[in-house]
Amino acid sequence: MKIILDTHIFLWALASPEKLSKKKLFALEALPNTIYISSISIAEIMIKASLGKLDINFDPVKIIEKSGFELLDYTARDAVLLKTLPFHHRDPFDRMLICQSIANKMHIMSNDQKFSLYDCKLL
Repeated sequence: MKIILDTHIFLWALASPEKLSKKKLFALEALPNTIYISSISIAEIMIKASLGKLDINFDPVKIIEKSGFELLDYTARDAVLLKTLPFHHRDPFDRMLICQSIANKMHIMSNDQKFSLYDCKLL
């Protein structure tokens, strides 16, 4: 299974894995699964760090590569879906991640219940 992590899931996996359910931990550790971190999440982390909302003292790209996760670039094809995506959720980063998961037919792992309102494969 191919799984995109929502930004908070990625940060919890790094710093607070106890916040993740057993089901989510199992999916993260299962060898057949490929875990992706979107360039959208990197942008969100860096913007929040620049605003002082998040303290980041590491290079997320290096951490992703070291952890065995895969980087996933956000494409123009992913963005096209934003036009028709319902506004159940106003967070632009989350909306882009949802579109990316739908466009690439990937599961998305999040604790945000608003994700369940979309036609995405939520874990």
